[in-house]
Amino acid sequence: MDIFVSTLFLGQPLWMWLAFIGIVATLLAFDLGILHRKTREIGVRESLLLSSVYIVLGLGFGGFVWLQLGSQAGVEYLTGFVVEKSLALDNVFVIALIFSFFAIPRAYQHRVLFWGILGAIALRAVMIGFGAALVSEFHWVLYIFAAFLILTGIKMLWLGDKESDLADNPVLKFMQRRFKVTEKLHGQNFFVRQMDGKSGRLVSYVTPLFMALVLIEIADVVFAVDSVPAIFAITTDPYLVYTSNIFAILGLRALYFALAAILHRFAYLKQALAILLVFIGSKIFVADFLGWEKFPASWSLGVTFAILAAGVLYSLWRTRPATA
Repeated sequence: MDIFVSTLFLGQPLWMWLAFIGIVATLLAFDLGILHRKTREIGVRESLLLSSVYIVLGLGFGGFVWLQLGSQAGVEYLTGFVVEKSLALDNVFVIALIFSFFAIPRAYQHRVLFWGILGAIALRAVMIGFGAALVSEFHWVLYIFAAFLILTGIKMLWLGDKESDLADNPVLKFMQRRFKVTEKLHGQNFFVRQMDGKSGRLVSYVTPLFMALVLIEIADVVFAVDSVPAIFAITTDPYLVYTSNIFAILGLRALYFALAAILHRFAYLKQALAILLVFIGSKIFVADFLGWEKFPASWSLGVTFAILAAGVLYSLWRTRPATA
């Protein structure tokens, strides 16, 4: 037992990593094995309830971090959780676009999102591990991350609400050339075997459900390119980076079904997220200019909340129903 207490893995005791992995595995098993064992449509009320549970668990884990690693680590975890949760919300817009393009019924969307989350957990582990190794060996990489975040935020503000046409997506075109794709869905199956008209043999086909899953995973890669540098600009502790990241995206699947119905009410959220990226990237340069060792975590958390609250409130005000 002592080996789990004394052994360090990526800067923290091994037992803390095992505790986190155990919690995540339990949540995923409970979600798929009990709550959504049967294919069904998830309503807005259930979506909000599940999302609230995931948020409470994420904040509760932050309390655990606070008790084990101190107030500084606790505030950094909370800031990272809020930032990653907010950036993940932008992913909802893309997911909704993908489901709409492939005409995926709500009853089948949970299956795609579940496997998408599993892929995201593995992907973030690789990207964060690589990022942690880079930052540990070359501290100046943080300045590259910071500059990248500033440029990304400015680009988001410049482009505004411009969206690309999925029909022209290069990944989609590649899959359509390389794989046999069914014209219609086949329940919640990703793959089916059908008779090929040319060869007269049974061959494997991919379904539109699988195509949607691949595009969602690709979208997560794109969003991770923004979110991973953002969290490293807040803290370089791999444990805080990864745990806040995963707890933020775990509840995204549940929250999607509620947000998808009211995305139009958050018309200016992207602009708020763009400003948030610029702020996070600027913190490192501001701290150096003022001679600080680090930008105060409490200030970072306060500014993050202020930017997001302003974006949400302004969106709700501008999209409010017209009164007679």
